[in-house]
Amino acid sequence: MTTENTLHDAQNDAPAPETAEAAEATTDTAGQTPESRIAELEAQVEEFRDKWMRSEAEMQNYRTRAKREVEDARQYAVQKFAKDVVEAAENLQRGLASLPPKAEGEEGLVAKLREGFESTERSFLGILERNGITCQHPVGEVFDANLHQAMAEQPSDEHADGTVMQAWTPTWTLNGRLLKPAMVVVAKGGNKAAE
Repeated sequence: MTTENTLHDAQNDAPAPETAEAAEATTDTAGQTPESRIAELEAQVEEFRDKWMRSEAEMQNYRTRAKREVEDARQYAVQKFAKDVVEAAENLQRGLASLPPKAEGEEGLVAKLREGFESTERSFLGILERNGITCQHPVGEVFDANLHQAMAEQPSDEHADGTVMQAWTPTWTLNGRLLKPAMVVVAKGGNKAAE
């Protein structure tokens, strides 16, 4: 034989790369029709798509939750400090309440002291409000256990049953969240509350 024939025979004996892959594919899918193989692959695609969609939804929920937690942390991080500041505001209000009532011809020192306290209180409450801390006086409102702490119940014919008739301290909130409940006296008996 000539070298050309030998070379040609050797090339014919070696399987072509494409033919080897085709042989593997027929071995892997032996006994499957092309239609069943397509259906199997479509089912896998649908399964992977479903997993991807679930994963994407979980990531979106995680992002939303993380954003909300960061926002809450930013808004309410000063809660302990705000509670202490509220104590100072209440002490200022008590100081004002302890002054004698305004009277005609009162001493100049007492009048100036009262004006100074009132001006300081207005300024202080304005600063608190600008920073999300609000004060609400609950007298006349229906008792709400989420906002008020009942210190006593008193019989009253003038107030509806369950109405706040006296508040020792106001309700304080920080960005809508309760900071400190109002300490109140609630009417008992008397007129029935409207339903």
